[in-house]
This record gives sequence, structure tokens and C-alpha cells, in this order.
Amino acid sequence: MSSEIEVVEDVQPLKQSDGVVGNGNGYYGGGNNGVVGGFVDDESLRNDVYTVAAYGDLEKLQRLVEYEGRSLSEPDGLGYYALQWAALNNRTAAAQYIIEHGGDIHAADHNGQTALHWSAVRGAIQVADILLQEGARVHAADIYGYQVTHVATQYGQTAFLYHIVSKWNADPDIPDYSGSSPLHWAAYKGFADCIRLLLFLDADRGRQDKEGCTPLHWAAIKGNLEACTVLVQAGKKEDLMITDNSGLTPAQLASEKNHRQVAFFLGNARRLLEKRCDGNSRLGRLSKLSLAPVLLFIILVMLVTYTQSVITASNLPKLTAGFGLLAWMGVFLASAGLVMFYRCSSKDPGYIKMNALDPQNMKDSERLLKIEINNPILLAGNWSQLCATCKIVRPLRAKHCSTCDRCVEQFDHHCPWVSNCIGKRNKWDFFLFLVLEVSAMLSTGAVAITRIVTDPLAPSPFFPWINHAFTHHIGAITFLIVDFFLFFGVAALTVVQASQIARNITTNEMANVMRYSYLRSATGRFRNPYDHGCRKNCSDFLINGYNEDVQISEEPAHFEGIGMVQMGRDLNLENGDLETAANRNGHIAINVNSSDANAHHHGHGHSHSHSHSHGHSRGHVHSSQCNHSKPSKPKNESVPLGLGIGLGLGHGRSNGRSVATS
Repeated sequence: MSSEIEVVEDVQPLKQSDGVVGNGNGYYGGGNNGVVGGFVDDESLRNDVYTVAAYGDLEKLQRLVEYEGRSLSEPDGLGYYALQWAALNNRTAAAQYIIEHGGDIHAADHNGQTALHWSAVRGAIQVADILLQEGARVHAADIYGYQVTHVATQYGQTAFLYHIVSKWNADPDIPDYSGSSPLHWAAYKGFADCIRLLLFLDADRGRQDKEGCTPLHWAAIKGNLEACTVLVQAGKKEDLMITDNSGLTPAQLASEKNHRQVAFFLGNARRLLEKRCDGNSRLGRLSKLSLAPVLLFIILVMLVTYTQSVITASNLPKLTAGFGLLAWMGVFLASAGLVMFYRCSSKDPGYIKMNALDPQNMKDSERLLKIEINNPILLAGNWSQLCATCKIVRPLRAKHCSTCDRCVEQFDHHCPWVSNCIGKRNKWDFFLFLVLEVSAMLSTGAVAITRIVTDPLAPSPFFPWINHAFTHHIGAITFLIVDFFLFFGVAALTVVQASQIARNITTNEMANVMRYSYLRSATGRFRNPYDHGCRKNCSDFLINGYNEDVQISEEPAHFEGIGMVQMGRDLNLENGDLETAANRNGHIAINVNSSDANAHHHGHGHSHSHSHSHGHSRGHVHSSQCNHSKPSKPKNESVPLGLGIGLGLGHGRSNGRSVATS
């Protein structure tokens, strides 16, 4: 798919917070002025408007323009404008000054990219707002058809994408000239948060590009398991069966690329969806009952067996009043457990109302409002709370159950034995059901053992006694064996649930401790923000039936703001992977040391071409060292400079058609 940018081998962060930006003639990095690796030590070398704009040095920029007569409307030697450099590094004051002093917001470089495209590379929201307020075209496309929404998804800038769509009505589902929508790019690059947001915005997950690939195809090609998971959860069975121009499904593509885990997941998802029946049909309603009828049958049979073979058995002595009370107490506890079983199975576990809207009946002016686009949770950037399936912004501890296909508040787990999710509204019933049944099994087991052991007709020697018990009390012995195995399983589950209630944490959270960021402290260690102490956790749960989602405050970590990408001649960095080396906080310093003279790419470090060598190379960009062989071991993708926006979705196939992989 599309272009590829040459990647240099040696990319190391600089210790200095600021790096170099150029020498005035448009060539950045080593060469004419003795600047090596894109780092400037001499302040005097920072003496052109492009360098100064990138640094955001407003005072020096004013001096260059107002006293030395430098132009802000002319490109540098490589065709890039000062406004683009300011936009790249989110230099708001410099950008405003450039616009007020002749800078053209519509000026495009040789790739057709404007300053607005560059602002999307690193998520420079403030500069983007300035550009758009001054009249920049939010739908402007470069020579490959990439709009600002494409660039934002190529770099995983979810906050920028959300802002540009919600405030400036950018199109989140527009295809580029190769037919790829922003969702294709997000899936290819593996940015799950971008995928959630785009699906939440009703992006077409079934759109096929010129190669017949859907977003799920590209996620499978790159082996992005999380991206595949989000797309499958939000999709339907048909999405897994769509074939590309080569006749391959996403699962087959993943298998070809040797992404075994992804191929297994997609194949298993297809089998599960094919077995899933229509919930409105009689067969569908029966299938949703799952194992609940089996558990109900086991409990009833155990009760009947216990009553007839232990309590009222004709070959055992009659019960005394006190012992009879204990014996019938077990029946009472089991019966009460059945009541709680029914409540737990039939009760709403905490389903969150779905935003069931028909996009075809929606007016464009109403669309964003109806999907809660201005929700405070989204404004805070909590993308994990987006449910692409239910089209809702859910509470932090709510999760989507793939079995029920609904989002559940305080989702604990889906229990097939009660055929329902366990969540905020029925966890109390579920826990009480476990406690009652464990108590019933314990008491009935003790009564059964006592009745068999105290049989006056049983012989004294051990082996004759065993033979007598199995001969005359086979029903009681069978009950004891089943009761024994069930007791340990249910007791273990009860202990686990009690422990989690005491700590105010769910089974789902325990299983995903490493995935959920809200369960980690600033140092990366496990921290449960909802644990208010055993006594309060237990009292709140027992009294209210659930625990409130009230977090314990923690001292927030302090991070630096957006940093600056340094301008350098050898910054031939792959597009779309900013988070890899920018530690996900937007500040980055780059030093490039390359001994290969052929590895130079001035300024943006890339060039585009449109040579289509096969069905799956859309506008592939060839560099001087483009390698079309699949590396034996994937290496970490380099830090993107954000220059020359648009990395291709190239991929390799094993059927004789090779494509560059990134």
C-alpha cells in the first residue's frame, strides 16, 4: 500500500533537549557548515527563518524578518516552508507571526502537503487551530490523497484526530487516492485507540481499497492482534469472510505472513460467530441459556438424591429432632441458593444502554452530537472507554462482553453456568448464591457422612463396612462423591470472589492488570485506585450490593510538553511511528549518524513514486536502499521525522509477489 520511507540504521536520542535545525541553505545536518548528525552547537548557525521557526525563537524570527528582510513566503532549498516547520513542532507564537507577515497557510511542498498536514504528525492541536482559524482547508489533500485525518492516523495521534473531527468537521472516513480510509491506516499501523475512535465515528469497517483489502486485512497483514480484536468485536461474521483481489480472507493473509496468533484468533472468531444463533429465534434463545439448565438440573438432582437417600432413607435410622433440623437446613440453603441463582441469571448485570442509531437516517449536522462526541471523557483523552460496538462512552470499569455483545458496568466476568454476565447489578446475587451453595454442600455432606458412619447395621471391620455402604447406601455414596468434587470447585470460586470484593477489584481487572493503565501507578507498578481498605470495601458491597467507582487520588506525574523534531540531512525516518522512540509524550530528540552517502534525503528524507509492481503495492515509494525482502527478524521502527507524510501499507506475499515490509 502506498509509499515507503527509507529507514536509517543508526538512530539514537540526543542528550540535549534541543537539537539542530539547519544552516540556511535548506540542507540540514552534516555538510556545508560542519554540522554533523543534525546537531548545531554554534548559535550563529541558527540563522535562517526555517531553523528559527522550528525552534520557535520569536525574537530572532522578528529580527530576521523585520531587520534583515528575510521572506516567510518562500520555501527553503528543499521546498519546505517556515510555517511547516513551526507547525511540526507546535510553535504557536512563531506560526501566528509567520501568518501575519506573509506566510501562506495554503502553501504546499512538492508532495502537496501543507502546514496543516505537518501539524498532524505530532498532534500539534494549537497550531492546527491557528491555521484553521486563518482559513486553512481541513479537507486539503496532498498528491496521494492524504488529508489531515489520514496523517493523524498514520502517526497514531488520536487526540488530534478527535479534535479535528469534533471541532472542524474533518471527514474521518474519506478514502485517499488508493482507496484507503483513515481506518485502513490505523489498522495497518496498529493504533487501537485510533481504531476505536474511528469506529465510534461510524467509519466503514467493510470498505475495500483498490486492492480489495478492508482494514481487517491490513491489521492481519501486519499481525496487529489488538487492532484485529477491536475490529472483530465491532464487526460481524461477514467482515471475516471478505476476500481481497487475490481471493484471501484476513485469516489467510495472517497465516501467509506467519502471524500465527492473529490467524488463530481470526479463525476462532469466525467459528464462534458462525455458531452464534439469532437471539430472536427459539433456537437462539435456547443457545443463550448456555450451561444454566445443566447447573439447575445438577442442583435439583442432588437435592432429590439427598432427600431420598440420606434424610428419608428407609434403611437408615430415623432422625432426631436436632439432627433433623440440621439435615433439613441443607435443603433450605440449597433452595435459597436456587432463588439467588434465578436472580443472578435473569437480572440485568449492569448493561449500559446502547447508542442504537441508524446512520442512514441521521442528518450530517446531527451526527456528531448524537454519538456524544463532546463527552468529557473523550475531551480527557480516555480512548479505552470508547466502545466501537455499542457506540457509547462507557465508565472506566465497564467492559464489553463478547458473549452478550453488550457493555457491562463493573464487568467481572461472563459466567456460562448462570448464562449471564456478572457485573455491578448482580454481583451481590452471584456472591450470595455461591455462599449459600457452599454452605449447603458443606452441611449436607456432613449429614450424609454422619448417617452412613452411624448406620447400626453396618459391620465393624473396614472392608466389610465399605462393601455394606456401597451395597445398601449407593445413593448416599453417589451424593457424597458429587458433593465432594463440586464443593472444592465452588468453594475456590467463593474464596476468590470474596478476596476480590475485599480489595474492590474484578476478575476482569485481575486478568488484565498489565493492560489497564488505571491499575498502574506513575512508576508502572500495580495500584488499585478503588481499594479503600478491606472493611470499607466489604461493608459497601454488603450494604449497597456494589462498590462505588470512587478513586483514591494519587499525585499526578509531571511530563514535559511537546518537544521538537530536529531538522537534519540524514533524518530518513519511517513515517507513522512517533510513539516508538518519543516515549509517548511527544518530546523527542534525534541524532542520526549514517556513513552511507546514498542514504541522504534532504529535509524530509524521502521521495515518492508511483511504481506499481504488483497488486498489493499502491504508490510504493522507493528510496535508494529500498529492500523488498521480508526481514528475518522485525526490528524496531525508527523515530519518524514527520517530513514527507504518508507511509505506505506495503506488505509481503509468499505467492511470488514481493512487497517491501516496514
